[in-house]
Amino acid sequence: MKPTQAEAVRFDAQDVLFKYRNEFYVIPDQIYLDGNSLGLCSKRAEKTFMETFESWKSYQIDGWSNGEYPWFYLAEMLGAKMAPLVGAKEDEVIATGTTTVNLHQLIATFYHPEGKRTKIVANDLDFPSDIYAIKSQLQLHGLNPEEHFLSVKSRQGRYIDEGDIIACMQDDVALMILPTVLYRSGQLLNIERLTREAHQRGILIGFDACHSVGAVPHRFHQWGVDFAVWCSYKYLNSGPGSVAAIYVHEKHFGTVPGLAGWFGSDKERQFDMSHSFEPSRQAGAYQLSAPSILNAAPLIGSLSMFEEIGMESIREKSLSLTRYMMLLIESELQGWGFVIGNPTEDDRRGGHISLEHEEATRICKALKEAKVVPDFRAPNVIRLAPIALYTSYQDVWEAVQRLKKIMIEGKYKAYSHERGVIA
Repeated sequence: MKPTQAEAVRFDAQDVLFKYRNEFYVIPDQIYLDGNSLGLCSKRAEKTFMETFESWKSYQIDGWSNGEYPWFYLAEMLGAKMAPLVGAKEDEVIATGTTTVNLHQLIATFYHPEGKRTKIVANDLDFPSDIYAIKSQLQLHGLNPEEHFLSVKSRQGRYIDEGDIIACMQDDVALMILPTVLYRSGQLLNIERLTREAHQRGILIGFDACHSVGAVPHRFHQWGVDFAVWCSYKYLNSGPGSVAAIYVHEKHFGTVPGLAGWFGSDKERQFDMSHSFEPSRQAGAYQLSAPSILNAAPLIGSLSMFEEIGMESIREKSLSLTRYMMLLIESELQGWGFVIGNPTEDDRRGGHISLEHEEATRICKALKEAKVVPDFRAPNVIRLAPIALYTSYQDVWEAVQRLKKIMIEGKYKAYSHERGVIA
């Protein structure tokens, strides 16, 4: 049976998370489907940002130890709140830095080329920044990336075959760094399987979880994942450039950070001001600098919603929204040259739809003009992310209808093929 708008209305009426939409600043008549790049601002994030700003005014230097959220302990507090999202122990997560800086830290800490074990494995669909970090770390060791960096190839340009990843787990590999979800296609890798296979071969494995944390529940501790990094401004809705996070499995506590910084110190000894570094005995050891308090403040409010709801409920709605969007695409957009480029199976799909079209650049421009905010990824991908906390089923319905109208009327033809500086 063909989907109807009345069906979308009914789905929203039955949605137990629908009320959280009112927590966010949603622009009337705009359909925001770019939350996998930057989540919307919430009223709670705004509130905790302003409270933290006021604490600076009120407490001055004493804000480090006083107030509702003492700054000195904020990174640990936020780490503990994020731990349930990735299935970690509270002391295994720290809110700190930015994703790429954190990745540099963890490669510097866990990459120890010895004998023939010198290679770092990633894949050719990774986000570029991860590859830059890996190659630069190899160069710092005096190693040629052409020889010591191994990129698992995609067979069709969309997905990475997990069997191909495992086939690369040879005895010359020291470290593997993989995404939990591929940023273009939305493929969700089997993290548990890949971790198990790596460890059976004596290989350490870490993950970039930027495109899954807040949309997909994980069990990092249970699975034995060695380390992970992620940002908080996508599905966690903490604001542009907000604080990132590090996870390190407790079995690695005591491993000396590759890059030492004052805020990685044992907190009880930090103000001894010793020139002999005494690192924290938890994930906090892998911090470098003082936390960016105002950058982290919105995350306090945002995470309160995740605490109330739980990741299983968020994942359930996310999958339902993306299933519904795929159904509408297949029903309403047949014959217009669109190809669904994300996995259709629930257990292999992250939080967004990857819609491929040869005119993707121009179609994205036309969608923005129609007040639908998508995300373009070269060369031909329109990413559409319905977010569990603030996207309604009616939003999904209406977005597809607006896209259909664009195609029928040929409105995309009025735009150039040249993408903007920021895609």
